[in-house]
Amino acid sequence: MGKLLLIEDDLEMQGLIKTYLEQAKFEVLATDLPSKAIALLKENSGNVDLVILDLTLPEMDGFELCKKIRGVSQVPIIISTARGDIYNKIQGFEKGADDYLAKPYEPAELIARINAMLRRFKPKEMVFDDLSINIQKREARLGDKLVDLTNTEFDILIFLIENRLHPVSREAIANTINAIHEDSLLRSIDTHVRNLRAKLGDNAKEPKFIQSVWGIGYKFCL
Repeated sequence: MGKLLLIEDDLEMQGLIKTYLEQAKFEVLATDLPSKAIALLKENSGNVDLVILDLTLPEMDGFELCKKIRGVSQVPIIISTARGDIYNKIQGFEKGADDYLAKPYEPAELIARINAMLRRFKPKEMVFDDLSINIQKREARLGDKLVDLTNTEFDILIFLIENRLHPVSREAIANTINAIHEDSLLRSIDTHVRNLRAKLGDNAKEPKFIQSVWGIGYKFCL
């Protein structure tokens, strides 16, 4: 799903958030120290997809750290803090934050905001072996050849890629892809995946891109 950097000085809270994020299939780097956070960003240059930043920290205030992060990276930042007043929210955005979530909140809301943020900041192009995908143009190519995908096929492909660390169920696909109607969702999904495989030159028995997972659904292989 992606690599996240969690900066939280309450170690009990840090552990709870980290566990929940890992259950949602994110890879999580966690620290309570601003200096360590900057070091982790530099060590993982280009590989951290999003930062979750508390404001009450040792060494320096979270606003100052937010500004420092902006000095070395354009990674999306979600401020996660008990300071919920409008003054602090405005200051957070002025320091470079992309979202602001006031505690207490349900972990599910944090996951939803992370996913929304990652969709906004996803790269324009993804490459998997000889398959390249341009998100903004909604184009897929095998080598130099444009693959003629329907909107539904393209959306299913992107959903499988975004969740490539684990299998996704037919129900999850149906609930995500708007063009799939509930009255025929299982048969419809199998048909769309079969057509998608054919256009990608994929073999269900020896899959290169899309693997069937018995009793669950499908998984992107690469």
